Amino acid sequence: MRRPRTTLTVLTVALAAGLSACASESGPPALTWYINPDNGGQEEIARICSEEAEGEYVIETSLLPRDAASQREQLARRLAASDTSIDIMSLDPPFIPELAAADFLAPVPDELQETEDVVQGAVDSATWDGELVSVPFWANTQLLWYRKSVAEEAGLDMDQPVTWEQLIEAAADQDLLLGVQGTKAESLTVWINALIASAGGEVISNPEAPSDEVELDLDSDAGRAAAEVLQTIGQERLAGSGFPTADENASMNLFRGDDGSFMVNWPFVWPAINDSNPEIVEDIGWAIYPQMEEGTDAAPPVGGINLGVSAFSEHVDAAYDAVACIVRPEHQAEYFVTNGNPPSSIEAYDDERVAEEFPMAETIRESLELAVPRPQTPFYNEVSIGLQETWHPPAAVDPEQTPASSAEFITAVLRDERLL
Repeated sequence: MRRPRTTLTVLTVALAAGLSACASESGPPALTWYINPDNGGQEEIARICSEEAEGEYVIETSLLPRDAASQREQLARRLAASDTSIDIMSLDPPFIPELAAADFLAPVPDELQETEDVVQGAVDSATWDGELVSVPFWANTQLLWYRKSVAEEAGLDMDQPVTWEQLIEAAADQDLLLGVQGTKAESLTVWINALIASAGGEVISNPEAPSDEVELDLDSDAGRAAAEVLQTIGQERLAGSGFPTADENASMNLFRGDDGSFMVNWPFVWPAINDSNPEIVEDIGWAIYPQMEEGTDAAPPVGGINLGVSAFSEHVDAAYDAVACIVRPEHQAEYFVTNGNPPSSIEAYDDERVAEEFPMAETIRESLELAVPRPQTPFYNEVSIGLQETWHPPAAVDPEQTPASSAEFITAVLRDERLL
């Protein structure tokens, strides 16, 4: 017999016993906010919002693991066991559909459904099956970072959009290297999805379908164009010998070295390079993510954190009141300048401190309006790992074979015919 397909089925039993709410017997309800690691910014916001609540509630924080996959596993296990001790969760957007489809998220109230002040990429990442199922908190995107001297030598006008073909040509002509992420990890999925979306395609054409009906759209012109970019950079060694294991930090290290030219990466690189390599800061510029085809808007990656409220919380209304406080524009602006995580609120970008600390803030905001989420499917974990297994190492990617074989493999996994 085929077992029912759900990414959470195996998680339900282990923690079913012994999990209960830990609210105080007296005094205001204690709301537990499960936060992702940062530099203390979420704890500070929790303190401020607790004070402003004036006894209505107190927000306590509990730290999740550092990597997103482990965060997903911990929360999924506890939610599958109907753990009432979870109130608010900082959620990595790709895993939100899985939790929403399992009815683990409390409905977002009407007063938090308004998204006029939220960048489009964050809205899309917080949405499942046509509904806003989480509340955008901070949003992230990748920019194209470049060495001004290299762009000038190549004759590129960086005030105008540039293409991957132009970047590849410029790096090759000057015997320099590109900062891209080729390691077998989530960063590779991020890149593949952005390339396919920028070429006008999508990884999954029906992301809301059940597992045995999901249709992979990799074997397409967009999929083959994406594969060609990986193949070219890998086979021509344009990302260095460490390309197959290069993550975001490795890409940054390559970019700030003597062979650096262009890089796609998250905004964390700006303060990092300022601290470690101030001598090259004047030679660094930034722009919107590269286009796949000249004249067609790029679809940059979108990341960040959305806030979800557990359907098993005993204080759903209070939790959403707390969420409304947490995501206020002034808190998002403060979080950006102190922790380096860009706001999802458009208004927050008007804060003078934001432009002072991050002179590329307006480019980040523009990028987030163009950004496209990774596949919004409850089976994202299988899809992402499947892409990593079949598109790695990048030099071995074949535009005529990899997209088709990748689609076949992931489809078989979703139908329980293959194992990851």
